[in-house]
This record gives sequence, C-alpha cells and structure tokens, in this order.
Amino acid sequence: MARPDAVRRVKSYSAASGFVYQYYFFEVLPARRTGKEGREYTYMVSADRRSVFPLKIFVEKDALGASTRRTRRGLTGTEEYAVAKLRLFQAFDELNAPLDAGGAASIDLRVDQANLDGFLQQLDL
Repeated sequence: MARPDAVRRVKSYSAASGFVYQYYFFEVLPARRTGKEGREYTYMVSADRRSVFPLKIFVEKDALGASTRRTRRGLTGTEEYAVAKLRLFQAFDELNAPLDAGGAASIDLRVDQANLDGFLQQLDL
C-alpha cells in the first residue's frame, strides 16, 4: 500500500523585494555539489499561489565542520534546518523579480563558509 502524502504546513514570507512567497519544507537528503558533500534541503515554493516548484538549499559539510572546530560544538539537526531556512529567506529578499520554476532551477543556493557565520549570528549561536 502506498504511503499517503504528509500533511504540509504552508507558510508565507514577505520578502524585502515586496513579493510574498508561500513555501513548505519538503525533504532533506545527502547530496554532492561541485565535488563537495553536504545536505540538500528542498522547499516547495510558490510566488503566485498557482504553481509550485522546488527550491534547493545546499548546506556544505565542510562549512559545518569548520564551524564545529571553531566553536567546539556541532549544530543540531534543528539548527542546521534553521540555517538552510535563513538562506531561503535571504534568496527571497535578494530577488528583484518573483521567482519561478525556471529561475529556481538556475540559481545555486548554498550555505558555505562565506555565509554560515552570519546565519549563526542571526540565530544567536
């Protein structure tokens, strides 16, 4: 028997750009991008409430490792999810036009050593 789809809680985000996005968390999977290992968080996103498309955030394992060595404390799964979600919000805020499926497929959203510390400060970690 097929597993029924999980009930998803659709949330809204009013971006700094003035656009309002609806999104929900879909899944997290181990992934590899440009030779780097990490986890890929997939969110289903809509800018028009009619069409929904996946938007993927890649959290680099190396960035998390560097943070762990520096702070002597690893991130919990919930904290890592929060970092990915902050990257999602940052992407929404930076866009000058509403995101669509074609645009989502072409952008590379990641949490790496360059932006992880800023997200951790926002989370007061």
